[in-house]
Amino acid sequence: MALTAHMVTIDCAAPKSLAGFWTDALGYQVVADLGGYLMLRPVGGAAGALTLSLQEVPEPKAGKNRVHLDLEASDRGAEVSRLVNLGARIVAEHSYEGFSWNVMADPEGNEFCVSGPEQATPDPSGSSG
Repeated sequence: MALTAHMVTIDCAAPKSLAGFWTDALGYQVVADLGGYLMLRPVGGAAGALTLSLQEVPEPKAGKNRVHLDLEASDRGAEVSRLVNLGARIVAEHSYEGFSWNVMADPEGNEFCVSGPEQATPDPSGSSG
């Protein structure tokens, strides 16, 4: 099989307004503006990086996203605070067996998650391998 995930599209009411949040959040820039459809890529065009697109839709968001972004941060607390300052909100915080993450929502309410580096779960036997 020769498939590669290269783009994720977020439906939204106002792509140009929402682009400000996502470009600041991810260090991306708008690389294509097709009116109601914007494509965002990393500044500097990092090879293999995921493209994010914002697609205008007429209906408001209703209910939980069926697909969402999972973002990893070297300092989850600092990134969550930075994203809140950019206009995101914290929806929930979870922790499970050494792995913690925040569920967040962008300014239009689209959910995404921010985690820190996965922590190794201690070996209950005390052996290291």
